[in-house]
Amino acid sequence: MEEKSHNELLAIRRQKLEALRAAGIDPFGSGFETTGAPGEIRAAFAEGQKVRTAGRITAHRNMGKSHFIDLSDHSGRIQVYLNAKELAPEAMVAFDLLDIGDFLGVEGETFVTKTGEPSIKAASIRVLSKSLRPLPDKWHGVQDTEIKYRQRYLDLVSNRESLEVFQKRIAIVREIRRFLEDRGFIEVETPMMQSIPGGAAAQPFETHHNALGMDLYLRIAPELYLKRLLVGGFTKIFELNRNFRNEGISRRHNPEFTMLETYWAYADFEKMADLVEEMVCHLAEKICGGLRIEHKNAEGNVTRTINLSRPWRRTRYEDLLRGVEPKWYDFSPEERRAWCQEHGIEVTHCQADFEVTQHVFEKLIEEKTMDPLFVTHCPKELVPLAKQNAADPRLVDVYELVINGQEISPGYSELNDPDIQRERLEHQSGGETQKLDDDFLAALEYGMPPAGGIGIGIDRLVMMLTGVESIRDVILFPHMRPRH
Repeated sequence: MEEKSHNELLAIRRQKLEALRAAGIDPFGSGFETTGAPGEIRAAFAEGQKVRTAGRITAHRNMGKSHFIDLSDHSGRIQVYLNAKELAPEAMVAFDLLDIGDFLGVEGETFVTKTGEPSIKAASIRVLSKSLRPLPDKWHGVQDTEIKYRQRYLDLVSNRESLEVFQKRIAIVREIRRFLEDRGFIEVETPMMQSIPGGAAAQPFETHHNALGMDLYLRIAPELYLKRLLVGGFTKIFELNRNFRNEGISRRHNPEFTMLETYWAYADFEKMADLVEEMVCHLAEKICGGLRIEHKNAEGNVTRTINLSRPWRRTRYEDLLRGVEPKWYDFSPEERRAWCQEHGIEVTHCQADFEVTQHVFEKLIEEKTMDPLFVTHCPKELVPLAKQNAADPRLVDVYELVINGQEISPGYSELNDPDIQRERLEHQSGGETQKLDDDFLAALEYGMPPAGGIGIGIDRLVMMLTGVESIRDVILFPHMRPRH
């Protein structure tokens, strides 16, 4: 019966479409010049103004000869009052053939109703686009997550909360640019197709360039090209970029994601940590209303509150692990594996000893850390592009910023010794020299200044600042398995 009812609704809308055409009204009208969007007119409301606006009809209250509709878009909504006695007859013919979901242009004068509602009294209307499919119920929105992610446009129309998350994301990205530019950083662009994928350890997507007759890879990180620009004389640069990794999908991973990378010549990892701390707090205060971010469940109940108040804690990697197991660094590799088994942490025989330690860190420290924590001085095996610590050659001068149970940002004192860099990359590649980016290594031999660098996963940052639990809720069109 539901399917039949839906088909009947589609048929009725098609009939109205043909009726509009029969009346000489274009159901998919041309441009309509406005004086403001619906939400803008409402936000700056003043009585007695002549206005022109347009939007989607999202509500209709029929009072006989009088009608009240809501016109909406991403800016918000405004109520429009239409009186059949005061509009031209052809306008009412058109209006009677409209449905919820149609786009309408309105010209009229602002006034306030007896109930105090800011409104527009329509003097004329124009049909701008006929909706041939009914929208989701406005009170319940899109509840099916499959539809929510596959047909994001329906989610944005019917779920104001989703729209607000993406509006915040847009504002966050815009404010990041402003923040960095105000401090002398300049935005650059580097290749998204690379002959050798570098800058991170990840599985790339492969493609082939026919004209050049060569295989290329979608970048997994822009790092090695940005460092070439340091060699070239730039001193404060950033790129807001798309990266691609041919790996698993989860509530915290999407194969295509947005990353900020920033490099600052003559700085170090601690200076970069200061920059990130200042920037994230600035974003929270300016866009999210404060330094306490509430995360809620589906029922709207607060499950945790993240406190971004400064200063943020900074603790060495080894000290954090000793807090979990005081004898961790006294154990042999075999004893560490046995400890993991005893504590229900799965490790495989193919994992190196440093990977076992990192797995324990992720499970028992990272995933349980909600408030900001800079984890500093990590093992050099984890970060082959960072500068070695002068006091302890086993470590590198880095931080990993953990918030909301996940890494938000790594930051390094960048390695600029070309010989050590070659040695590290050769070790990482397992001796396969064809995987080395020789042009990058040659660039380092021309001299790269000491520098600090940071990466920030924008998707995870937005998740943390907006209180959502899945990366799919902050990506407009997340990747999904095909429908069968």
